[in-house]
Amino acid sequence: MALVLVVLAVMAAVSLTVITMLPARDSAASWDGRVVEATGEVTSSASVGRDGRLWMEVQLTGIGSPGSVRAASAPVRVGIDPVDGFDLGATIRVQGEAAATDPGERSALVVFASTASVEVPASGVFAVAAGLRSVFIDRSARLPEPGAGLLPGLAVGDTRAVSAELTEQMKASGLSHLTAVSGANCAIVVGAAFALTALCGGGRRTRVSVAAVALSGFIVLVTPEPSVIRAGVMAGVAMMALMLGRPSAGAGMLALSATGILLVDPWLAASPGFALSVAASGALILLAPHLARGMRRWLPAPLALGIAVPLAAQLACGPIIALFAEQQSLIGLPANLLAAPAAPIATVIGMLACLAAPLPPVADLLAASAWLPASWIAATAEVSAAVPLGQIAMPSGILSATVVGAVSAAVAIVLIGGGPRPGGRRLRALAGVVVAVSVAAFGARLLLDGPLASSTTPDGWSIAACDVGQGDALVVRSEGEVALIDTGPEPEPLAECLRSLGIDRIDLLVLTHFDLDHVGGVEALQGRVDEVVHGPTGESADEGLLGRLADGGATVSPVVAGMRGELGAAAWKLLWPGRGVMAFPPGNDLSVVLEVGGGGVPRSLFLGDLSAEAQRMVLRSAHIRGTFDVVKVAHHGSADQDAGLYEAIRPAAALISVGEDNEYGHPRDEILAILQGIGAHVLRTDLRGRILLSERDGELQVWTER
Repeated sequence: MALVLVVLAVMAAVSLTVITMLPARDSAASWDGRVVEATGEVTSSASVGRDGRLWMEVQLTGIGSPGSVRAASAPVRVGIDPVDGFDLGATIRVQGEAAATDPGERSALVVFASTASVEVPASGVFAVAAGLRSVFIDRSARLPEPGAGLLPGLAVGDTRAVSAELTEQMKASGLSHLTAVSGANCAIVVGAAFALTALCGGGRRTRVSVAAVALSGFIVLVTPEPSVIRAGVMAGVAMMALMLGRPSAGAGMLALSATGILLVDPWLAASPGFALSVAASGALILLAPHLARGMRRWLPAPLALGIAVPLAAQLACGPIIALFAEQQSLIGLPANLLAAPAAPIATVIGMLACLAAPLPPVADLLAASAWLPASWIAATAEVSAAVPLGQIAMPSGILSATVVGAVSAAVAIVLIGGGPRPGGRRLRALAGVVVAVSVAAFGARLLLDGPLASSTTPDGWSIAACDVGQGDALVVRSEGEVALIDTGPEPEPLAECLRSLGIDRIDLLVLTHFDLDHVGGVEALQGRVDEVVHGPTGESADEGLLGRLADGGATVSPVVAGMRGELGAAAWKLLWPGRGVMAFPPGNDLSVVLEVGGGGVPRSLFLGDLSAEAQRMVLRSAHIRGTFDVVKVAHHGSADQDAGLYEAIRPAAALISVGEDNEYGHPRDEILAILQGIGAHVLRTDLRGRILLSERDGELQVWTER
């Protein structure tokens, strides 16, 4: 009853906090879709987003139409062109387009700034910390990659120098918690201060005091934004409880700390990062000691403890990750064990190098010393991310979380062991069965997706539509030569599809246009492509993508209507866009349209993401004649289609590459009605999974995964 009363009291307090904040948030959100001028104080460190902007949290002091700013107070997120000076504590002024956020997000509004200026620079301790960080980042940049870009992230939480490729590798290998300020960084600082004080003969109170001061200084150095304070509190409580030998007290302190944080910032209740931080800290306090004791039956005590800490965090966080992520890392534990010796060295020495900025020779020596462990972590991430099946795909949601939770609990029970009580024996036996079944299932999946992958695919196929979600990735094969048309939105689904088809190398890659759902999986092809043909580029990022393919050995050519080539015994021809077409900007309507046929490949037409207007122009200008066996329906089956084109080509089969339950409602009823009217057999990846087609004895044969 006491626990119920406490929970209800906390819920009421959090609700009251939310109610008091809602009017100001609603007032800020009312500027949705309008151009605004806003002033406020920067409350977070800045990080570079995927769009190349510098993003930061700002507490509004005023907002309104340009030139008419009125007082306001609400948290917003601001994106600006990368520039220095926007440090924590600075007062800024921006103009740009505003967009309201979802109710569960901490920021009430997002502002895409077209102009931005610093009204009052950061001052006091924040200015000193910003200066130290800036000097340290410049010093790190002079060191070799990949450790140079990673070092500021490990030491002071600044990830602006970390490449997008390394960021993805860190995520895939379960090491992303090291690239920014997380509980791991804070725990390292607390542990180092505690241990150093103990070596100097300090008593328990002195050790705790020094560790608390070190943690506070670290938080100020890396910017005391909400996520950093949260990580610091969680890590501090967990580490103190472990080092003082009082895990039961630590659990209570952790619960109290989490409650206090939610009272101050209720929107963290919807943050996966907050849930993961609390779960990992709780596992460190309550689960890690038991796992270590259980594993001491087979391992030396130091090794058992070293494995128990990351394993406890992984077991506790796995079910939470399964709620919102569609990938579970299987390589995370060994990757963390490999990185574990280097992480504290890079963090502590890197932080000392940052603090030693006024003494350049000392700072250079420390930065160079921290670079080596940072490079080790980067190499670990690169190798781990490349391990086949290092991640396993699972649909996010309650069911996946329940399954992962059951397996995690079973693993913990098996490792912890226990006494000879009958109930305990039955529980351990049940847990052993769950673990054995899980290992067998994973082993079977490993074989079927690895050495035996191609054995699950019928022979003789010539066209394959990969199931990559809401995106296109289509493979054409003739006499052993392979063409790939687009890559889907992410590398992992494409890599899995190519592995199941037994494809190691791509002879021809056609990038119809540069939307993410068509080129997002390019990283899976690095160094594996001979020739690239692409549609018109529109941004510098498009050129960068093509540059990476060229660096991997590919010959890169822009599309020219009428280009022809051979693929084994098949012939291909590019029909669109025509030379000098000015009617459309780069994008959907200038998607490459490709015709392929012969050599065992059914006559096929791939329409990219063309709209109805562009389809009519293709029909007039490309002189399409006769019927087709297969058409790849344009734009994932959107409603903007030209019935005349489909009636002219009258395909026997219509491929629709589309994601299950996508937010666009694709494929739309309009295109399905058109295809039904011409008698085409509709094949959808959201319903059928991977789709294979072949031509034998004049017949079109189809095999579907589901």
